[in-house]
Amino acid sequence: MTTLPYRVLRALEEFNAAHPWDHNAHYHPWILRQLPRRFGNALDVGSGSGELARLLAGRADAVDGIDADPQITARARELTPRDAPVGFTVADALTGVPAESYDVITCVATVHHLPFTEALTVFRRHLAPGGTLVLLGLARPGTPADYLLGTVAAPLNAATGLLKNRGHAAPPPVSMTARTRPAEMSFPEIVREATAVLPRARLRRRLFWRYSLVWRRC
Repeated sequence: MTTLPYRVLRALEEFNAAHPWDHNAHYHPWILRQLPRRFGNALDVGSGSGELARLLAGRADAVDGIDADPQITARARELTPRDAPVGFTVADALTGVPAESYDVITCVATVHHLPFTEALTVFRRHLAPGGTLVLLGLARPGTPADYLLGTVAAPLNAATGLLKNRGHAAPPPVSMTARTRPAEMSFPEIVREATAVLPRARLRRRLFWRYSLVWRRC
């Protein structure tokens, strides 16, 4: 016989599928709070439909958004005003960074698609002295803390979807329609590898199946 917890979980999954919302965009205000009020140039890795890049353009002299998906990059260009100081390029995050250095680098829900240590090494190399790297990533659940946070997040996820969609079913956000791959690294593994490449990096588990990394280059 189906147990009550299983029925509740299935009901939440069905509700969330009918009321999707952008977990990454939810953290955009938090990302902006980690950054200076004004800075020179910025790089958004895995820029998708360009929402974060356009927000960065409100503080930056210039923003480069790079993404490996030509279709979503074309969509980002369509959504961006012509006079915005933002350029979008179809490029590999490891080999196609447009400029030598940046004052700000952001990377949201992308690094788990890349060789982790190599990607952080590339970001470090392209971050200017005094610059800030902000990364929002996905980790594979593997500890009691991960499962506890996931349990807490499930009903909050449903409530947030209900509020954001005003009780109606909704299509998935543009940034959620691209192909995704589940994370392979656990949070402790991420912390260990990240701090080896980026000493004094601040890493935290976050709600809605995310973690954050902030690193400022001396």
